[in-house]
Amino acid sequence: MVYGRQRRGYARRSGGMRRRRGGFRWQIMLLFGIGAAVYYFANQKTVPYTGRKQLRTMKPAAEMQLGLQSYQQILNDNAPNLVRSGPNYDIVNEIGAKIARAASDSDPGFEWAFNVIDSPQANAFALPGGYTAVYTGLMPIAKNEDGLAVVMGHEVAHALAHHGAERMAQQNMQRIVGAGVAMGAGGMDYGSQRAVMGVFGGISQYGFALPFSRKHESEADYIGLILMSRACYDPREAPRLWERMGQQGGQTPPEFQSTHPSPQTRVDDFKRWMPEAIEIYNQSCPNKIR
Repeated sequence: MVYGRQRRGYARRSGGMRRRRGGFRWQIMLLFGIGAAVYYFANQKTVPYTGRKQLRTMKPAAEMQLGLQSYQQILNDNAPNLVRSGPNYDIVNEIGAKIARAASDSDPGFEWAFNVIDSPQANAFALPGGYTAVYTGLMPIAKNEDGLAVVMGHEVAHALAHHGAERMAQQNMQRIVGAGVAMGAGGMDYGSQRAVMGVFGGISQYGFALPFSRKHESEADYIGLILMSRACYDPREAPRLWERMGQQGGQTPPEFQSTHPSPQTRVDDFKRWMPEAIEIYNQSCPNKIR
């Protein structure tokens, strides 16, 4: 009997101790939030063509060095499939040279290079430094020089806008905030900690990372449209290309779950930007006025 009462009393005291465990420590979160804000505002740069303020800490020279290393590795990995001559090689280099000239006012010293990789992938990329490659699987969808210029302008725009460096800086800021959330929840019980971190992960993914990625894609669409128009490629091909892309894409996730805007969103964006692009095209290419 005595032992039983003592045990119940201990259970009540033990339960009381569990109930007294602390809640979320907002003071710690506030300190990390201030640190993230200082990091953000102390490293602001301006994106060319759009004027958007971006978080970026890496120097362009360091970006370009990383871009060159990655490019060399990709080319080495695809050495048997590199296209070194022929119509595809010629047209990619011609378009690339024209887009590079169109981007001369925002070029931070790129060492432009354009290669073609024989692959069924309908893809292309441009790394910091202007290191660009186009996969032959893209050619049937691009359909013509103007369509190919849409894609190449878009990829070059990512490099000119320093999107890779911005993503790295934003990820650093997310880690700062995430550390603050983890330490703020450190005094809570394990289940509550998991719940807090789960909520933070969801907000971080769907409220920040994915919208941020879609913003980069839309910004690259806009800058690429300006570049191709300056380079005398018909900007009206841009929405047509993305209509074809939409037909090729098959089943896609809802836009809020995707890193890219939907093809229809991109078509609508291009149509909205088209008057400006046509004006630039007409000014840059008086012999091709539309």
